[in-house]
Amino acid sequence: MFGALIFMNISSNFRSYGPVMLVLLLVGALFAFAMPEKPTSPESTDVDVSECASSCGLPSHVDLSSGDYPVQRTEAEWKERLTDLQYNVARQQGTERPFENPYNANKQTGLYRCVGCDTPLFSSTDKFDSGTGWPSFVQPLDERTLGETRDVSYGMVRVEVHCNVCGSHQGHVFPDGPKPTGLRYCINSASLSFEEAESPEAVKVLVKEWYHAE
Repeated sequence: MFGALIFMNISSNFRSYGPVMLVLLLVGALFAFAMPEKPTSPESTDVDVSECASSCGLPSHVDLSSGDYPVQRTEAEWKERLTDLQYNVARQQGTERPFENPYNANKQTGLYRCVGCDTPLFSSTDKFDSGTGWPSFVQPLDERTLGETRDVSYGMVRVEVHCNVCGSHQGHVFPDGPKPTGLRYCINSASLSFEEAESPEAVKVLVKEWYHAE
């Protein structure tokens, strides 16, 4: 992994903050991993599951091809790295079947990485059962590594989310999640890889290793 180099490339997009603020952002991110654990099971939320499933189940029609992402690959390289389903979801903004995906019911402790570049995106401590059939999280590990794009396809207004390191489509985020954020990141298993860890503390170690990788 090229965590340190990628992080520097991402930070270049935040020039307006100035060098001092970038340092503070990095220190703050690392400090957050040393904070006490968040609840391992976020509260459930009263949402219209059928409506949520309809919103999650439709593919995205946003164009991410022009993004200046730190990790760039040719189409041939993407197809060699990913399965057909992963390629359709991550690179063509598709979606997978609800409930029939490996991480929806996954309750193991661990780290969810982007399938396209291994960037840490979500922790199992922020995962909850939304009842929609897709892995759902209350927040990403680092908002700087998860980009957002307005998606107005199918007559809806949705917020598409993607990896800010390689541009791989992840899913959508909705304002109907449980505490503490009130958000529901509806993510495709096909866009993720999962690394099991012994404890939440071990998850933090994996994340720190990525940021410090040379």
